[in-house]
Amino acid sequence: MTGYNIVNLADVLKIRDEVSQLTTEEEKKIAERVVESINGFVSAFSCPQNQDVEMFLRQKAVTFAEQGIAATYLVFTSYQDTPVLVGYFTLANKYLSISDRVIDSKALRRKIDKYAERNEDMKAYHMAIPLIAQLGKIFLEGYNKLITGDELLKLACDKIAQIQIMLSGKMTYVECEDKKFLIDFYMSHGFRSIGNRTLTKAEKKENDPDYLVQLIKYIKR
Repeated sequence: MTGYNIVNLADVLKIRDEVSQLTTEEEKKIAERVVESINGFVSAFSCPQNQDVEMFLRQKAVTFAEQGIAATYLVFTSYQDTPVLVGYFTLANKYLSISDRVIDSKALRRKIDKYAERNEDMKAYHMAIPLIAQLGKIFLEGYNKLITGDELLKLACDKIAQIQIMLSGKMTYVECEDKKFLIDFYMSHGFRSIGNRTLTKAEKKENDPDYLVQLIKYIKR
Protein backbone atom coordinates (compact mmCIF):
# COMPACT_ATOMS: atom_id res chain seq x y z
CA MET A 1 0.00 0.00 0.00
CA THR A 2 1.59 3.26 -1.16
CA GLY A 3 0.64 6.85 -1.71
CA TYR A 4 -0.29 7.84 1.85
CA ASN A 5 1.54 10.15 4.23
CA ILE A 6 0.82 10.04 7.95
CA VAL A 7 1.23 13.13 10.13
CA ASN A 8 1.11 12.94 13.91
CA LEU A 9 -1.03 15.82 15.14
CA ALA A 10 1.36 16.21 18.08
CA ASP A 11 4.16 17.10 15.64
CA VAL A 12 2.02 19.91 14.21
CA LEU A 13 1.35 21.22 17.72
CA LYS A 14 5.07 21.15 18.42
CA ILE A 15 5.71 23.28 15.32
CA ARG A 16 2.99 25.69 16.50
CA ASP A 17 4.56 26.02 19.93
CA GLU A 18 8.05 26.55 18.56
CA VAL A 19 7.24 29.24 15.98
CA SER A 20 8.29 32.03 18.33
CA GLN A 21 11.66 30.34 18.88
CA LEU A 22 12.57 30.19 15.20
CA THR A 23 15.43 32.46 14.24
CA THR A 24 14.42 33.86 10.84
CA GLU A 25 11.23 35.37 9.49
CA GLU A 26 11.28 32.91 6.60
CA GLU A 27 11.33 29.95 8.98
CA LYS A 28 8.46 31.46 10.98
CA LYS A 29 6.35 32.00 7.85
CA ILE A 30 6.92 28.43 6.68
CA ALA A 31 5.99 27.04 10.10
CA GLU A 32 2.90 29.23 10.31
CA ARG A 33 1.75 28.08 6.86
CA VAL A 34 2.16 24.44 7.87
CA VAL A 35 0.07 24.94 11.01
CA GLU A 36 -2.59 26.97 9.18
CA SER A 37 -2.82 24.32 6.47
CA ILE A 38 -3.30 21.49 8.98
CA ASN A 39 -5.86 23.53 10.90
CA GLY A 40 -7.76 24.06 7.67
CA PHE A 41 -7.82 20.34 6.92
CA VAL A 42 -9.04 19.54 10.43
CA SER A 43 -11.79 22.17 10.49
CA ALA A 44 -13.06 20.99 7.08
CA PHE A 45 -13.22 17.32 8.07
CA SER A 46 -16.68 15.92 7.38
CA CYS A 47 -18.02 12.46 8.18
CA PRO A 48 -21.86 12.50 8.12
CA GLN A 49 -21.93 8.72 8.60
CA ASN A 50 -20.42 9.10 12.08
CA GLN A 51 -20.78 12.42 13.87
CA ASP A 52 -18.62 11.23 16.77
CA VAL A 53 -15.68 10.66 14.41
CA GLU A 54 -16.16 14.13 12.90
CA MET A 55 -16.58 15.98 16.18
CA PHE A 56 -13.65 14.21 17.84
CA LEU A 57 -11.20 15.48 15.24
CA ARG A 58 -12.65 18.98 15.26
CA GLN A 59 -13.13 19.43 19.00
CA LYS A 60 -11.10 16.92 21.03
CA ALA A 61 -8.10 15.64 19.09
CA VAL A 62 -5.90 18.66 19.81
CA THR A 63 -6.68 18.68 23.54
CA PHE A 64 -6.13 14.94 23.82
CA ALA A 65 -2.79 15.25 22.00
CA GLU A 66 -1.67 18.14 24.22
CA GLN A 67 -2.58 16.23 27.38
CA GLY A 68 -1.06 12.96 26.19
CA ILE A 69 -4.40 11.13 26.40
CA ALA A 70 -4.48 9.93 22.80
CA ALA A 71 -2.43 10.33 19.62
CA THR A 72 -4.19 11.32 16.41
CA TYR A 73 -2.63 10.58 13.03
CA LEU A 74 -3.79 12.46 9.93
CA VAL A 75 -3.66 10.54 6.66
CA PHE A 76 -2.91 12.48 3.47
CA THR A 77 -2.63 11.57 -0.17
CA SER A 78 -2.06 13.52 -3.37
CA TYR A 79 -5.05 14.52 -5.50
CA GLN A 80 -4.50 16.57 -8.65
CA ASP A 81 -0.97 17.33 -7.41
CA THR A 82 -2.31 18.72 -4.13
CA PRO A 83 -2.11 17.06 -0.70
CA VAL A 84 -5.56 16.32 0.72
CA LEU A 85 -6.69 14.86 4.03
CA VAL A 86 -8.48 11.57 3.40
CA GLY A 87 -8.87 10.21 6.92
CA TYR A 88 -7.43 9.82 10.36
CA PHE A 89 -7.04 7.38 13.20
CA THR A 90 -6.51 7.86 16.91
CA LEU A 91 -4.60 5.53 19.22
CA ALA A 92 -4.69 5.38 23.02
CA ASN A 93 -3.07 3.05 25.51
CA LYS A 94 -5.67 1.33 27.69
CA TYR A 95 -5.85 -1.30 30.41
CA LEU A 96 -8.10 -4.10 29.23
CA SER A 97 -9.73 -6.88 31.26
CA ILE A 98 -10.71 -10.04 29.36
CA SER A 99 -12.90 -12.61 31.09
CA ASP A 100 -12.30 -16.32 30.46
CA ARG A 101 -15.90 -16.78 29.38
CA VAL A 102 -15.54 -14.55 26.30
CA ILE A 103 -12.41 -16.21 24.89
CA ASP A 104 -13.88 -18.66 22.42
CA SER A 105 -10.76 -20.28 20.97
CA LYS A 106 -7.63 -21.96 22.30
CA ALA A 107 -5.49 -20.15 19.74
CA LEU A 108 -6.70 -16.74 20.93
CA ARG A 109 -6.23 -17.75 24.57
CA ARG A 110 -2.61 -18.75 23.89
CA LYS A 111 -1.90 -15.39 22.27
CA ILE A 112 -3.54 -13.43 25.07
CA ASP A 113 -1.70 -15.49 27.66
CA LYS A 114 1.65 -14.31 26.22
CA TYR A 115 0.97 -10.61 26.71
CA ALA A 116 -1.50 -10.43 29.61
CA GLU A 117 -1.32 -10.83 33.37
CA ARG A 118 -3.45 -13.69 34.66
CA ASN A 119 -5.83 -13.19 37.61
CA GLU A 120 -7.02 -16.61 38.76
CA ASP A 121 -9.42 -15.22 41.36
CA MET A 122 -11.26 -13.16 38.75
CA LYS A 123 -10.84 -15.77 36.01
CA ALA A 124 -9.63 -13.07 33.70
CA TYR A 125 -6.62 -11.60 31.94
CA HIS A 126 -5.45 -7.99 32.35
CA MET A 127 -3.22 -6.20 29.89
CA ALA A 128 -2.05 -2.80 28.72
CA ILE A 129 -2.97 -2.62 25.04
CA PRO A 130 -3.35 0.01 22.29
CA LEU A 131 -6.93 0.96 21.48
CA ILE A 132 -7.85 2.15 18.00
CA ALA A 133 -10.11 4.80 19.48
CA GLN A 134 -11.15 6.56 16.28
CA LEU A 135 -11.07 5.57 12.62
CA GLY A 136 -12.67 7.74 9.99
CA LYS A 137 -12.60 8.86 6.37
CA ILE A 138 -13.43 12.35 5.14
CA PHE A 139 -16.56 12.70 3.04
CA LEU A 140 -15.81 15.92 1.19
CA GLU A 141 -15.35 16.55 -2.52
CA GLY A 142 -15.31 12.80 -3.12
CA TYR A 143 -12.07 12.38 -1.14
CA ASN A 144 -13.57 9.32 0.59
CA LYS A 145 -12.92 7.44 -2.66
CA LEU A 146 -9.18 8.03 -2.33
CA ILE A 147 -8.81 5.54 0.52
CA THR A 148 -10.77 2.49 1.60
CA GLY A 149 -11.72 1.54 5.13
CA ASP A 150 -9.53 -1.54 4.71
CA GLU A 151 -6.51 0.64 3.90
CA LEU A 152 -7.16 3.04 6.75
CA LEU A 153 -7.44 0.21 9.28
CA LYS A 154 -4.23 -1.33 7.95
CA LEU A 155 -2.42 1.98 8.39
CA ALA A 156 -3.57 2.10 12.01
CA CYS A 157 -2.46 -1.48 12.66
CA ASP A 158 0.87 -0.86 10.93
CA LYS A 159 1.48 2.17 13.14
CA ILE A 160 0.74 0.08 16.24
CA ALA A 161 3.16 -2.59 15.01
CA GLN A 162 5.88 0.06 14.66
CA ILE A 163 5.23 1.31 18.19
CA GLN A 164 5.24 -2.20 19.62
CA ILE A 165 8.62 -2.97 18.08
CA MET A 166 10.00 -0.41 20.54
CA LEU A 167 7.66 -1.04 23.47
CA SER A 168 6.73 -4.75 23.11
CA GLY A 169 3.33 -6.34 22.54
CA LYS A 170 1.55 -7.68 19.50
CA MET A 171 -2.13 -6.98 20.12
CA THR A 172 -4.64 -4.18 19.66
CA TYR A 173 -8.36 -3.77 20.09
CA VAL A 174 -11.35 -1.71 19.02
CA GLU A 175 -14.77 -0.89 20.41
CA CYS A 176 -17.76 -0.45 18.15
CA GLU A 177 -21.54 -0.40 18.20
CA ASP A 178 -23.31 -3.74 17.99
CA LYS A 179 -24.00 -3.45 14.27
CA LYS A 180 -23.41 -6.37 11.95
CA PHE A 181 -21.63 -4.42 9.22
CA LEU A 182 -19.14 -2.97 11.73
CA ILE A 183 -18.45 -6.29 13.42
CA ASP A 184 -18.13 -8.04 10.06
CA PHE A 185 -15.68 -5.35 8.91
CA TYR A 186 -13.37 -5.81 11.86
CA MET A 187 -13.66 -9.59 11.91
CA SER A 188 -12.73 -9.70 8.22
CA HIS A 189 -9.42 -8.12 9.28
CA GLY A 190 -8.60 -10.64 11.98
CA PHE A 191 -10.34 -9.09 14.98
CA ARG A 192 -12.21 -11.41 17.36
CA SER A 193 -14.99 -10.48 19.77
CA ILE A 194 -14.15 -10.55 23.49
CA GLY A 195 -17.52 -9.40 24.80
CA ASN A 196 -19.19 -6.07 25.53
CA ARG A 197 -18.31 -3.06 27.65
CA THR A 198 -21.12 -1.13 29.34
CA LEU A 199 -20.82 2.62 28.85
CA THR A 200 -20.55 4.82 31.91
CA LYS A 201 -22.97 7.69 32.51
CA ALA A 202 -20.21 10.15 31.66
CA GLU A 203 -19.59 8.47 28.29
CA LYS A 204 -23.18 7.88 27.27
CA LYS A 205 -24.93 10.60 25.32
CA GLU A 206 -28.57 10.77 24.33
CA ASN A 207 -29.49 8.02 21.86
CA ASP A 208 -26.17 6.24 22.45
CA PRO A 209 -26.23 2.45 22.93
CA ASP A 210 -25.81 1.07 26.44
CA TYR A 211 -22.68 -0.88 25.50
CA LEU A 212 -19.95 -1.31 22.90
CA VAL A 213 -18.63 -4.55 21.43
CA GLN A 214 -14.93 -5.13 22.07
CA LEU A 215 -12.81 -6.91 19.47
CA ILE A 216 -9.14 -7.86 19.76
CA LYS A 217 -6.51 -8.58 17.11
CA TYR A 218 -3.10 -10.24 17.12
CA ILE A 219 -0.77 -8.16 14.93
CA LYS A 220 1.73 -10.10 12.88
CA ARG A 221 5.04 -8.47 12.01
